[in-house]
Amino acid sequence: MTSPVFVFDRQGVRLHRERAARRFAKFDFLVRAGAERLADRLADMTRRFPLALEIGTHGDMLRSAIGRIGGIETLISADLAAGLVARARRPRVVADEECLPFGNGRFDLVLSNLSLHWVNDLPGALIQMRDCLRADGLLLASMLGGPTLGELRACLIEAEAAITGGASPRVSPFVDMRDAGALLQRAGFALPVVDSDVLTVTYADALALMRDLRGMGEANAVAARPRHFTRRAILLRAAELYAERFATSDGRIFATFDIVTLTAWAPSATQQKPLQPGSAAARLADALDTHERPAGEKAGSRG
Repeated sequence: MTSPVFVFDRQGVRLHRERAARRFAKFDFLVRAGAERLADRLADMTRRFPLALEIGTHGDMLRSAIGRIGGIETLISADLAAGLVARARRPRVVADEECLPFGNGRFDLVLSNLSLHWVNDLPGALIQMRDCLRADGLLLASMLGGPTLGELRACLIEAEAAITGGASPRVSPFVDMRDAGALLQRAGFALPVVDSDVLTVTYADALALMRDLRGMGEANAVAARPRHFTRRAILLRAAELYAERFATSDGRIFATFDIVTLTAWAPSATQQKPLQPGSAAARLADALDTHERPAGEKAGSRG
């Protein structure tokens, strides 16, 4: 057995979300973008999902985006932060993504919008979500991934190293899109599909970006982060570097947000299965109107 890895301070995540809940409507553009993407994917489904669970709620943002798509009759909203749960309509519950309090095989659909990137044991959380689903139930989730806030990370590291001689983690690590499909398979899901949308958002300066992150509950919650206020000199130097390297033609700075969307199904005997090797009823060479060569024979060679 291996010891669990604690990358994130979950108490810090909760406190950041509680603080953000008070004025979340001013900073909801990123969560709104994620909700719209989930709604688009759900609209492509021909199935009905009477009982659904939303993990990591931001009030009624996702509920409003999906409306009656998917034939959802009941949507239960859950979040680590009581303040965000209170913004959602009932039924609702305070619950941690890392320890879900739901029985196996209960839901037809599990949704999560821009929350899972703060989970320490993502494979474990995905397994719990799979267990929550009935056979052939759907997981539809979005999370920040890959290059998200790469510009800010680079500038903060360089500024801190120049001023203090060292650097500490100040931006969360994010899952690479290429790894997400493997994580879904590892968690026991079937038919996984992963895609990515990169958003570029402009700000007056890097300090405005940092205020936005705080307002949306996305401030640094890495467990190894400094537990004291960042020195003003570091922030100002990081802002200078940002303006020098990542400015638009009108003098604003840009920030990258990568929204990774996961689509997968709880296994079911009724799902389509890939054909066994050698079971094809027609030859590929005939379909392509070409000559079939034995394995190992080079193109252009003659017998």
